[in-house]
Amino acid sequence: MAKKKVKKISLATILLLFAHNVWAYDFYSGGLYYNITSDTTAAVTYKDNNYNSYSGNITIPDTVLYNNITYSVTSIGNFAFYFCRGLTSVTIGNSVTSIGNSAFEGCRGLTSITIPDSVTSIGDYAFMDCSGLTSVTIPNSVTSIGDRAFNSCIGLTSVTIGNSVTSIGGAAFAYCRGLTSIIIPNSVTSIGYNAFYKCSGLTSVTIGNSVTSIGTEAFWGCIGLTSITIP
Repeated sequence: MAKKKVKKISLATILLLFAHNVWAYDFYSGGLYYNITSDTTAAVTYKDNNYNSYSGNITIPDTVLYNNITYSVTSIGNFAFYFCRGLTSVTIGNSVTSIGNSAFEGCRGLTSITIPDSVTSIGDYAFMDCSGLTSVTIPNSVTSIGDRAFNSCIGLTSVTIGNSVTSIGGAAFAYCRGLTSIIIPNSVTSIGYNAFYKCSGLTSVTIGNSVTSIGTEAFWGCIGLTSITIP
């Protein structure tokens, strides 16, 4: 019988595996996990690498107290609510300025999200596959919508894009087949590749006067599109 080869695992690999399985948060308060990001700020995060630590209705506060220090909650970290399918609604506090990559990806039970005027950026994959969302208002403070930010939000029927957004990322609204119309404000200068790819329910598009580039296959597969205004 042939001898089986035994794989040798380096110390670096062992340390990496260990690091991946330790708690991801610095402290827990009021039903949420946080990472300390500076002497005065904190970010909402997940419990550990199993994710899925949140459900129901969530309110992210403006500030949180820990060890007699008051932290401003300025961001929702990468993967913070990743695949929390029991999550139903989220209200984001007015101190949050950024929503991280994949922050709400896969939250299929999420039906309501309130994004305040303090938020300036929405990360890549931020709300991807949130199929329960029906309406989203992106406030005027937001300047960029990341790649695939709302990709596969198949229940989305209404999107309002704020007047400060300058770029719509690649595949940002791809497969949002419930969308029927979209108005891209004058602030937007670029529409990414596949931005509205296979939005089969889309019938009309109005593109603002500042757009200088429309990415490859931005409206490919929009079989219901009957009206488009290009400046």
